[in-house]
Amino acid sequence: MTISYAPRHWTSRFAFLMAAIGSAVGLGNVWRFPYLAGENGGGAFILIYALTTLAIALPILISEIMLGRMGRQSPINAMRGLIAEHKTLRLWVLIGWGGTIGAFIVLSYYSVIG
Repeated sequence: MTISYAPRHWTSRFAFLMAAIGSAVGLGNVWRFPYLAGENGGGAFILIYALTTLAIALPILISEIMLGRMGRQSPINAMRGLIAEHKTLRLWVLIGWGGTIGAFIVLSYYSVIG
């Protein structure tokens, strides 16, 4: 007997966008930001901070979303599937492991603080 599940979808694009932004910004940035802005010059710091965050975080966020859509599995299995499909170097599976370990470390950190 096979059980088929319908794929889950976000209720709206706005809900997906807010979840993605919330995970990208993180609680640490919200706590540290006022202190960093005050110590480093206010408005000029905010401009440079925002531009740097966008320049680094946006490409990573887009690539994670693309890999998730292509793989439709856990990060490790998704990378294994993409490696098999595109016949690329097997070391790319380390990206899946890195994402999984990174998420574990971040969640461990926030579970202690929160």
